[in-house]
Amino acid sequence: MRAIVVRSFGAKPELAEMPTPEPGAGAVRIQVEAAGVNPFDRKMADGILDGKLPHDFPMILGVDGAGTVAAVGPGVTKFGVGDRVVGKFLFPPVGHGSFAEYSVLPEDATLVSIPDGVPTITAAALPTAGVTAQDIVDATKIEPDQRVLIVGATGGVGSFLVQLANIAGAHVIATARGPAADQMTRLGAAETVDYTRGSIAERVAAAHPDGVDALFDLVSPPGVLAELTTLVRDGGTVYSTIWSADPDALRDRGIRGGNIESFGRGPELTRLLDRVAAGDVVVPIDATVPLNAGPSVIGATGARGKTVLAI
Repeated sequence: MRAIVVRSFGAKPELAEMPTPEPGAGAVRIQVEAAGVNPFDRKMADGILDGKLPHDFPMILGVDGAGTVAAVGPGVTKFGVGDRVVGKFLFPPVGHGSFAEYSVLPEDATLVSIPDGVPTITAAALPTAGVTAQDIVDATKIEPDQRVLIVGATGGVGSFLVQLANIAGAHVIATARGPAADQMTRLGAAETVDYTRGSIAERVAAAHPDGVDALFDLVSPPGVLAELTTLVRDGGTVYSTIWSADPDALRDRGIRGGNIESFGRGPELTRLLDRVAAGDVVVPIDATVPLNAGPSVIGATGARGKTVLAI
């Protein structure tokens, strides 16, 4: 089968021929039809999990994937051949990901059925970005009319955060450049701030002198996040997805949150899929590329929404 692999940490991703895996006890083999691309894929290739989990090389990349159950191992009870499924293809040993024509994973991994009416390619864009956004909104416990500033709103996680915060009743302020502002408005942002036209902090402070209730920052380094945090009311909430928050500084002001790592699994993914099926959440796919072009988009930046490999 074809797969995108790295042969060592830091190596350039490449398309390679790999053996088709066989499912063992309690595992299923998925014929992968679509795989979502995330910034974490490049980090995984560079060894972010080295020393934390065992790895197999050549390491097949890809965390998010969707497709059809092609075979089941002994003892499998949750899924049958032909079921449409989506999930996270990250489990030890690392290296058996979704950027491949077939992948095997345990049936008790983050793997759920795709509802009727949700295209497989749409489902593949959800697991990492969508569940991360859902975890942030759940942890914040947003109340109606609270002001929420989302920095990095046009990316994968941000696009879902705008929608989920809006559904929760928030007044969403999203950073967006140029034409992307219209997209953010359609997804539920009440205001947009063009970060190319001056300081975000100064512009938000001028528009909201009483501050905002929550800041979700997906892109800012520590110094920039510290400046933006001054916009948040004492007792508010700040979350960084790239570990830029200073917990001690937040604690001094009674601000909740900090650096968040998503631990959402099947129930959170199922909840998101149900919202997509109902039309309440849109999955913004910026680009769909074939598997053989996948190495060129791993680690790429600037997408408005999600990039998906069509396998």
